[in-house]
Amino acid sequence: MAQAKHFDPKGVIPAVLMPFDADLAIDERAYRDHLADVASVEGVAAITINGHAAEVHALTLDEQHQAIVTTKDVLQERVPTVVGIFTNSSLEAARMAADAEREGANALLVFPPDVLVLGGHLRPEMIHEHLRRITDASSLPIILFQFPLGSNLAYPLPTLLELCQRFPTIKAIKDMCGDGNLHERQIRELKALDRPVKTLTTHSSWLLGSLALGCDGLLSGAGSVIADLQVALFRAVQAGDLNAAKAINDRIYPTVRAFYDHPLVDMHNRMKELLVILGKMKSAHVRPPLVKPTAAEIEKIGRLAAQAGLTPASVYRYAA
Repeated sequence: MAQAKHFDPKGVIPAVLMPFDADLAIDERAYRDHLADVASVEGVAAITINGHAAEVHALTLDEQHQAIVTTKDVLQERVPTVVGIFTNSSLEAARMAADAEREGANALLVFPPDVLVLGGHLRPEMIHEHLRRITDASSLPIILFQFPLGSNLAYPLPTLLELCQRFPTIKAIKDMCGDGNLHERQIRELKALDRPVKTLTTHSSWLLGSLALGCDGLLSGAGSVIADLQVALFRAVQAGDLNAAKAINDRIYPTVRAFYDHPLVDMHNRMKELLVILGKMKSAHVRPPLVKPTAAEIEKIGRLAAQAGLTPASVYRYAA
């Protein structure tokens, strides 16, 4: 696993979706095609699986394991694989982390346990213990998920900095704090640590502004649809070409309205619908409690996609 241990989380990292058939079983053929499709985009730095975009809340542990196996079979070592660790059990998190490393994952995306919503920020020793179990079980690089402030699952900045200092395998955070002031402060203070930690933004509804603050990359479910635009935007920002970045952002903006209008809980459902519209998925089934968007909203998604220049003839395609 030497290659996995040296994975550097930066650049554009799409979080892929999980296709289901009409019986709500995983559609493995569609999943393989989706992985190959996203991985075919030149400039993608890695792919994240078993995250929110993949409806991880509704996947069994066996399904999450099989997703790792299937992903590695498709991607091999051409594109690194980041595996989400989503569970309320620290013991289970450790087993999942060890399993991911055995199966050839290149990094972990560690979610905060939902139980912390009841004031866990007042007991930082809880997340210390969670991460200790994970890091004892796996030496893989960790991307720590910083949740929105309003979720009550966000790590206070002193706790976040302490975690990064205490656990050297934390190499980056996936930042979804939702507050521009805190976002910039985190970026700066994480970079200033003796062992700097990168910031991957997932503020996909204001991506240009977020990247311009100094993020080292992005990790986003929208990359399952617009990875090419995300790569182009990231490169323009890195090059300091504001005019090019603004022009690319103008193309991305209609997809922001298509994906991220309220309620946000539907964002990944909408991405599946757009992939169907673009001819890149056969169906857009989601597992309960998620539900299919209305016909009016699907029409809106298609209209906004056209405004972004996304049509079946214009999107990137993998080799059949």
